[in-house]
This record gives sequence, structure tokens and C-alpha cells, in this order.
Amino acid sequence: MERDLELQEDGELVQRAQAGDREAFGELIRRHRRQIYGYARRLTQEPFLAEDIVQDALVRAFLHLGTLVDVARFLPWLHRIVRNQAYTRLRSNPLMKEKPLSSLQRSEEEGGSDGADWSNLDHILQRLSASYTKQASDAANPEEHVMRRQLLDMISSMLSCLNRRERQIFESHFFDHLSPQEIAKLFSLSSSNVYQIISRSRKKVANQRVRVIIDHYIADRKDWGVMMTKQLPKSTDNHDNACGTWTSAAWALYRMLGYTEQKLSLAQVMGYTGHAFRITICQEDVHIAGPTMFPFRELLTRGLNNLGWSARIVETQDKREVIGENTNLLDPSVLTSAAKEKRPMQEDLPAALDLIHYAVDKGTPVLTWDLSIPEFGIIYGYDDERRTLYTMEVMKDGELPYDHLGRGTLEELFVLALDERKELDPRAMLRGALEMALQHYRGEEAPLDRAERGLRAYDAWIGAFRGGKIEPNGNAYNAAVVHDARYYAAEFLSGISAEWQGSGEEDTQLRKLSAEAAKAYRQIAEQLHELAKLFPFPAGDDPNLRENGERAVQVLRTVKTLEERAVSLLEQMYAALA
Repeated sequence: MERDLELQEDGELVQRAQAGDREAFGELIRRHRRQIYGYARRLTQEPFLAEDIVQDALVRAFLHLGTLVDVARFLPWLHRIVRNQAYTRLRSNPLMKEKPLSSLQRSEEEGGSDGADWSNLDHILQRLSASYTKQASDAANPEEHVMRRQLLDMISSMLSCLNRRERQIFESHFFDHLSPQEIAKLFSLSSSNVYQIISRSRKKVANQRVRVIIDHYIADRKDWGVMMTKQLPKSTDNHDNACGTWTSAAWALYRMLGYTEQKLSLAQVMGYTGHAFRITICQEDVHIAGPTMFPFRELLTRGLNNLGWSARIVETQDKREVIGENTNLLDPSVLTSAAKEKRPMQEDLPAALDLIHYAVDKGTPVLTWDLSIPEFGIIYGYDDERRTLYTMEVMKDGELPYDHLGRGTLEELFVLALDERKELDPRAMLRGALEMALQHYRGEEAPLDRAERGLRAYDAWIGAFRGGKIEPNGNAYNAAVVHDARYYAAEFLSGISAEWQGSGEEDTQLRKLSAEAAKAYRQIAEQLHELAKLFPFPAGDDPNLRENGERAVQVLRTVKTLEERAVSLLEQMYAALA
């Protein structure tokens, strides 16, 4: 049988693979894998990244093989998938940096070329075009030729966003290497004007670069025959559209997991991912950002690991310690589409869109951040023709243009998709959750300059009431979030007590301890409910009024004492699982 496959042409193997013959597809991959890996390696110059790209490309090829009409064109089709994956995975385009242009200049000079005007962008593009044409001709590789031509078109498109004056100054600075002061004299401008023009030009070129890459990405999807509109159902068997929690990260995880075969309650998601036990309070003002001041990648991935899931993530640089203004108090105009258009596009947007397509096509939404406000939501569909994403947040559904993703008020991009799942036994799941909770309570996470986590957060909250500078809306939000979290902590632990299997002494002890811990968290939730009623969201009453502050301090002292007892019970549970 294997010999029979080896003798067949690619087209025959493709037809068999399209009919469901996995061995035929395997022969295609065996036949061409070395070549496409070399191609990916040339694109990335990174062997490990190239291997990742090849793996992703092979998965996509398998999923979309049925869209290939000309079966004899399998290899060029596979090259295009690899190329597109490389574009979306690379963090920057080396041709847009000065070093490669300078390197090209040196190589031309070393070759004895004369008449080169390296201060002119049109000339640079002409030289690049000639260089690419020669290299592609020498290589006799039509796929590489197409790739190089597309890169050249990409550069031309990016530079077209500059007007005449911006382009002249851009050329003078980046290719003539003139200082802003020299440019100012040359164009009769002030140095400050030159700095502004250079800065503006950088941003325009960066934005245009992302737009061009997205254009190429959409064009490739059209060529593959996967240009489509796809929406997942808004509700699944184990949940409806109700929010149910103030912790938007846990809500988004719960929504995502609802599309899988793993059926979990909201309390279980809150508990196993650690969100039921978290508290982060910003000193002095109790800022609204407190509940979301955590490293997204680290904690969300770790929480999913407790449920047996790995994750794929695209994100900008972590800015969790950067606290912006409370969006509830901003002028509504800063939240509009027009305001997003003025903000820079994210470098990693093409990779984020690719991850969204990957996840939705598999049947699961993605978790994302700051769709309309700095909270978590999900993306459950897309429309390639309209370049629109279908979104869902805790309070509303909506649509978002592709290029508005990551252009919220905080200018952050974070997209998380479920990847692979392995079965975990209940002991491993609970042990992981308790370990996360205890490390948080003990303050073993990375410290924050403006906030306290875990048990020390209650001292920071008490100190803020004594300081008299609390922001009402943020304080009310924190009260609602922490109260809600402790309610779900009680529900989670109560479920452990009722459903835990096993007849051993440790199992009996675990059921007893979890019941006691659930009782403690119910008491905590009752106390925090009083705090939430005292400072109702969104107005928050006046937390800086003396009598309100004194009452709040009493509640928080009681809560801290109860929570210390609860932590002791969690520690005993963890010991019983060791």
C-alpha cells in the first residue's frame, strides 16, 4: 500500500485525501515537508518559529484541502499557506527597518554599483524590485518570486500614506540621516515641527503597514476559498446569555468553555481558575482597575491548565501595572469608533485575526479584552467580506471592525483561544486551584507599585478609607466584584463537599474541610454584601464621608479576620491532597 502511494502523482493523492484517505494526505506531507520547512526557515530565519509555522500550515491544509480545486497545484497552494502563516506570526517586517535597507545599500556598493541615490524612496523601491527579480530568477522558484513581489507591493503601499512634505522629511531623516535640526533649516521649519512630522509619519507608516498586511491576509483567504461569514450560536446547552458574575474574565472563560464537551458551572469555572479567591485593591483611591490588574497570559493560562486546557494567545506587551482613567468617568466621545480610528493599530493584529479565524472555525469563541470598555468579552463570529467581528460582552452584544481590535482606550490587544485538552483527575484540578488561591492570598505573585493583593489588600482598602481620597465609582465596583467572587467561592467549595468521591480518610477530611470553608466564605460574602449596599454601583454614594468610612472599616476588619480563617482551611485542604 505504501509503495502504491509513493508512485502516485500529487494530484491523485490530493483526490484521495479529499475523499477521506488520511494515508494519502500523510504521503503528501512526507513528500513535501522538508521543502516547506526550508521555505518557512528562509522567511523567518528562526528554526523553531519555522517549525511552528509548518505545523500550523499543515493543520490548515488538512482542514481546507476540500477547497483546492486544481489538485495538481497542491504544492504552490501549500506554499501560500506557509507564507501567510509566516506573515501573521512575524512580529515585524524586516524590510521596514533601516538595517536591511542599509545592508542592501552596502551590498550594492560592495558590488561596485554606481549611480545609487539612497536618499530617495522611489529609487530604493526600484533597486529592491530589480534585486528581487534577479534573485527570484536565479532561484527559479515561482512561489518565492510571488512572495518577493508581494513584499515589494507591501512597501510601496505603506509609503503611499505619506503626503509630499512628510515623505521628503521622512526620506531626509531615515535615508539621508539628517538630524531634525538640519532638516528644519533645509525646509524652513522649526525643530519642534520636524519632530512632530517625523513622529506623525512613523505612526502613519506603522498603521498603513498593518492595513496592508490585513489586505494580503484577506486576499489569501479569498484565494483559498475560505472567505466566509461564520457565527457560533449565542447560547449552548449549559448556559444562556445571562452574565451571572461581576468578574468578566471568569464570565468569558465560562462562555468559551460552554462550547466544548466539558460542562462546568459558573461556580466551578470561578473556583478552578482562581477568580473566586482574588482581590486587588489600589492604594489611596481604590481604582476601578484593581480587579483586572493581573498578568493576563500567566493567570488565565494557569487557570485553564487547572481545567485541563492549554491556550493560544496573541497579545501586546503586558501593561497591567499601567492604570488609565476610569472609563466610566470619561467623556463618551473617547469610546466611539471615531476615537478608535485615531489610535494606532496594533502590530500583532494580523496574528490576532488569524487566531480568531482558527478558533471560530473549530467551533469555539475567543476571549478578548477591551472591546468597548476595559473588561473581558468574547468574539464568536466573523464576516470576512465586511471585515467585521461579532462580539459579546457582559452587558451587550455588538460588532467590531477588524482594524478596531486593540484600539480601545488602553490601546491593548489580548486574544486567547482554547487549544488542546487533556483529562485531569479531580485531585489534580483542585490542587492546582488551591495552589493558585494560596499563592495569591500570601502575596507570592509579582508585586504591584500601586496596589496590594490577597490578604494585604484589605489593609490597603482600610488605609484608603482613612485617607479620604477614594473614587466612588471605583470603590463601588471593587465592592461588587469581591462580594460576588466570595459568593462563588462558597458555591464552589460547597460543590466540592457534596460531590467529592472517595471513601478514604483523606477524602472524608477533604469533604469536611470544604464544607467548613464554604461556610466561612458565605459569612464573608454576607459582610461584603453590606459593603456593596453601602456603596451601590455605579454612583457609589460617598466613601469619603466619615460615618461611611467608619462603617466600611468595621466591615473590612471583620472580613479580613474571616478570610484568614478561610485561608487556613484552604491550606488544610491542600495538605490533604498532597
